[in-house]
Amino acid sequence: MLSPHEFATLMLVRQAPDQLDMNRAELDALLERQLVMLEHGAAGRRRAHLTEKGRSILDTLHPDGAWRRPSWTRAAKRSADTGDMPAAPGGNTTDIVVSGSAG
Repeated sequence: MLSPHEFATLMLVRQAPDQLDMNRAELDALLERQLVMLEHGAAGRRRAHLTEKGRSILDTLHPDGAWRRPSWTRAAKRSADTGDMPAAPGGNTTDIVVSGSAG
């Protein structure tokens, strides 16, 4: 069974392998379980890739394969483009009206 940190590292390998700290202990555990493999590049650079087994685990967790940002982040981008402020996920917005004169 994978720890939460190992799952997170597995997802990071899929989503942003260039941002992965190659010295993470979780990466060693994933290598041992043959869920990731390392590609050795020029100048000693290494890059992690999912194996078929690693892809299978992530696809089981998210079967439609639509690995993307949550819908509320897409709404936030649309709102930023139009100048509207998005609501927090699951939250409601309320307009605050202050009556009286400014002093």
